[in-house]
Amino acid sequence: MIQNKLAPSILNCDFSKLGEEVGAVTRGGADWVHLDVMDGHFVPNLTIGPVIVEAVKQHTSLLTDCHLMVKEPEKMVPWFAKAGAGSITVHQEAATEIMSLLKLIKSLGCRVGVSINPDTSVDVLDGILADVDLILLMSVYPGFGGQKFIPHSLEKARLLRTKCNAMGLETDIQMDGGISLHNARDVLDAGVNVIVVGSAIFKSPDVMQATSAFKALLA
Repeated sequence: MIQNKLAPSILNCDFSKLGEEVGAVTRGGADWVHLDVMDGHFVPNLTIGPVIVEAVKQHTSLLTDCHLMVKEPEKMVPWFAKAGAGSITVHQEAATEIMSLLKLIKSLGCRVGVSINPDTSVDVLDGILADVDLILLMSVYPGFGGQKFIPHSLEKARLLRTKCNAMGLETDIQMDGGISLHNARDVLDAGVNVIVVGSAIFKSPDVMQATSAFKALLA
């Protein structure tokens, strides 16, 4: 059975209080902790490495959901798996041998995810839908937090959920970028069941309360 899940993104947290803020989203009812990994090449920003996965795991038992926005992801996948990633998502646009990459992630004991950018059609996923646990649809252009939600992402989600249903798959469909309390219900109604939320949680005055408010929407 497909279940709705909340995955706060620590990209927008106060890293000087990482443990405290991870603890706050955990107490607020988050399901996963989302980590945006950027290498300064695939996207024009540089963020975190495996050591942050290790640090997060010291403050929560929640699944660590690692989104690798990197070139040559096959080099980094083992590092994040060793650090304790529970789920690793790679970009279809960055993979030269996508099936080999997915098999690598699975062999390391992690949930397998694939992400596509806003301009990439969901049709490129047709050959791998049965081989993944999660599809991440970017609803902003990857690289920076705090961007505005791209409306046509909803139609992509509806099409992808239709494809999964037709194949009898209960694949997690995740969406990341510009999700707020104002549009989260539209996102869920489009077939998404895992929402990634950054600024709307970590830039709020009360991180735990903001987490609880999003979690209530998923019920």
